[in-house]
Amino acid sequence: MTTPALPEPDRVDAILREVAEADILPYFRQLTADQVRQKSRQDDLVTVADEAAERSLTRRLSALVPGSVVVGEEAVAADRGVLDRLFGDDPVWVIDPVDGTLNFASGRPAFAVIVAYVQGGETLAGWIHDPLGRRTAMGVRGQGAWMEGRRLSVAPPADVGSMIGAISTRFCDDSLSRRLKDRVQAIGRTSCLASAAHEYLRLLDGSYHCTAYHRLMPWDHAAGVLLHAEAGGYAALADGTPYAPTRFGGSLLMAPDAQSWTRLRDHLFG
Repeated sequence: MTTPALPEPDRVDAILREVAEADILPYFRQLTADQVRQKSRQDDLVTVADEAAERSLTRRLSALVPGSVVVGEEAVAADRGVLDRLFGDDPVWVIDPVDGTLNFASGRPAFAVIVAYVQGGETLAGWIHDPLGRRTAMGVRGQGAWMEGRRLSVAPPADVGSMIGAISTRFCDDSLSRRLKDRVQAIGRTSCLASAAHEYLRLLDGSYHCTAYHRLMPWDHAAGVLLHAEAGGYAALADGTPYAPTRFGGSLLMAPDAQSWTRLRDHLFG
């Protein structure tokens, strides 16, 4: 397995900003009915902005690291075999061109671009770009998480009853959904944003303590889990196993540290 040098984080950030300006923002609150279509479910949408941004990011990022390949959300929607690239030796760009497409298509501002750089089943770098806020959280494994020159830190540990966060009940079975809806009442305050990217941004700036997710597609979580760890946070699947971008199922739980993670896991899943 070859190990190329990591891409320059600021160069990737520049590409994300340029693609957002060219391929995403011109469509915000300007989409026509024929520019939005349903994929697998009524709330699973794709727009011309998703497709245009993924094409541009695929071309530009793969050129940035010769020999790299791409796993994009829309490419996987067309051919699930594209996911197999995560299990190969080549470095992989994992792309969510517009995270929060339902928000984007509805004219709500909680949407973002997510990119992770993965090799050998491990996330080595990650970026979350908020086009409207013109800000990018970025980080490289072992080098911290940063936004606009400021080092990011998660919220301090808190008791379950004082935590603020997003505890999703989507994509879990009926029994777990009922349990979570009951037990989440004891958490301080919860608010799901319909955008994992914006929930990760709130974890990274300390305004959220916790999140929970149950469908672990790599374009939603690979970058965010790395950035959260680099900001001092703790994450694992509910059964205690580490997250990896090659894990697509299970419940992923995020918290400020291992002790508060354990308390939250025991409360929600115990």
